[in-house]
Amino acid sequence: MSTKSVEEFYNEVNIPLPESFKKEIGHFNVFAIDEFIRGLRERNVMPYNRRSYYKISLIIGKNRAEYANKVFDIEENALLFATPKIPYHYLPQDEFQSGNFCVFTSEFMMKNKIGFPIDELPIFRPDGFPIFKLSPEDVEEVSYIFKKMHKELSSDYAFKYDLLRNYVMELLHFGQKLQPATALYSAHNASDRISSLFLELLERQFPIESPQQKLHLRSAKDYADRLAVHVNHLNKVLKDSTGKTTTEIIGSRIVQEAKILLKETNWNISEIAYSLGFEEIAHFSNFFKRQTSFSPAQYRI
Repeated sequence: MSTKSVEEFYNEVNIPLPESFKKEIGHFNVFAIDEFIRGLRERNVMPYNRRSYYKISLIIGKNRAEYANKVFDIEENALLFATPKIPYHYLPQDEFQSGNFCVFTSEFMMKNKIGFPIDELPIFRPDGFPIFKLSPEDVEEVSYIFKKMHKELSSDYAFKYDLLRNYVMELLHFGQKLQPATALYSAHNASDRISSLFLELLERQFPIESPQQKLHLRSAKDYADRLAVHVNHLNKVLKDSTGKTTTEIIGSRIVQEAKILLKETNWNISEIAYSLGFEEIAHFSNFFKRQTSFSPAQYRI
């Protein structure tokens, strides 16, 4: 696993990097999913990685999306927002896949171009709601925005990238309007801010990209110390906001990473155990079995 660059994205799907690509001024492009899937099928699966770019996807078809510590089953239509901060992928569950997606770098949506830091948008918060089921009417509206993107990108209009930024903002606002109202305003509350900072800190620990990388924050106290709060207070905040204890949330995230490492790498189990902060392979095996009912070796088969 690694943080995939824009250049690597184009190489993965066998599409030439656009001649207009310049890192310093940012990058934007838009794609049809059915064409993208054809290029990706040689590798069968979209890798679970962080990307160095943002992505907004209109997904039409049955899929399973894994986004940080969340798993979403998409039965028909969905809108997905992905940020460089959080690893994700989605797995097609049938042959009938269509829709569109756009990718853009942080430089393309700089504060001096859109008026605010893009990462401050609620939709890109670690505790936000990154995937939304869409009605047929929603699909029609979002499809029209992507249609405008495709048309404008191929135009000769001198200010087309300014217009494309506006279309990106349309999609961002469309998604934020789908969020529960509590998600848009929760940062005003001190407890919710602690919860948000905890989840962001948790996600910074992942993905584990090599057997030599070791998870440093493992316990509830580790996170409480880093956030400068008492461990009991952190536990109460998270229990109130999520229904789970700090230890349960950390354990759930670690076991999800363990599943990915067991399925998608050839590292041996002791290497995976070490990278996830377990000094003894037996401790890792016992932890994994409590969480999943399988031993690591059984899960890997």
